[in-house]
Amino acid sequence: MTTNTPARILQLIAFSLAAATAHDMWIEPATFAPETGQIISLKLKVGQDLLGDPLPRNSSLINQFIFEDSEGRKPVVGRDGSDPAGYVRAASPGLLVIGYRSNPSAVDLPADKFNQYLKEEGLDAIAALRARRNETSATAHELFARCAKSLVLSGPPARAQGDRRLGFTLELVAERNPYTIREQDALPVRLTYEDRPLAGALVVAMNRLNPSEKVSARTDKDGRVRLNLKSGGMWLIKAVHMIPAPNGSKAEWMSYWASLTFELRGATAAARN
Repeated sequence: MTTNTPARILQLIAFSLAAATAHDMWIEPATFAPETGQIISLKLKVGQDLLGDPLPRNSSLINQFIFEDSEGRKPVVGRDGSDPAGYVRAASPGLLVIGYRSNPSAVDLPADKFNQYLKEEGLDAIAALRARRNETSATAHELFARCAKSLVLSGPPARAQGDRRLGFTLELVAERNPYTIREQDALPVRLTYEDRPLAGALVVAMNRLNPSEKVSARTDKDGRVRLNLKSGGMWLIKAVHMIPAPNGSKAEWMSYWASLTFELRGATAAARN
């Protein structure tokens, strides 16, 4: 046994506890405004209201950990068990789209906690289905997967620079470059599930400076919402979608958690055409 084994075991235990007891997961870059050529460290965070614990890199959980820039799609490099979980280089000016997609994990939740979670995440249809099945008082066996993204800008913003779909099962896509808007502007966002618009889902945005003042809306028939972002700084946008779990999975429910982080610059100059 190597000297690193106990630390590794503790990291995995900490991850399992965090994943089971906290809701949101997001990507937090060391900076949202790197210089061209700069290497950026990426932390994975798990928590609530933008207060989170670090999630070390775990190769057994990673389905995809990638980023896209003007040169194409590349893997996010990193060492297993490490925090930060990865590193990217802003090789050229423009918008970097960073994405993390996890393999499913299992969790069992007592009825009261599961019911509260359904309420908080706007999963009314699942709550109603549990009621029809007389399962409201039953422990819930759930599989969950993470679909996190982050937008990082090197150099000046331009409207031609935009978020891109990475093909995640549940995915939030900013339909306008957030680095070209000012405080109080509305950001159009689209939510897709299996590459199709997801209607009726609750989308929530929160700011690091005041995460309790959330901005939320439900998606229209085209999977779209417009979110009025009221202040500068780091923003997290999130959404959850749940379906009955596949047969043979030893779970009743399968959930997908999408997130998108970026920085709103209150003093940003007008974007170029």
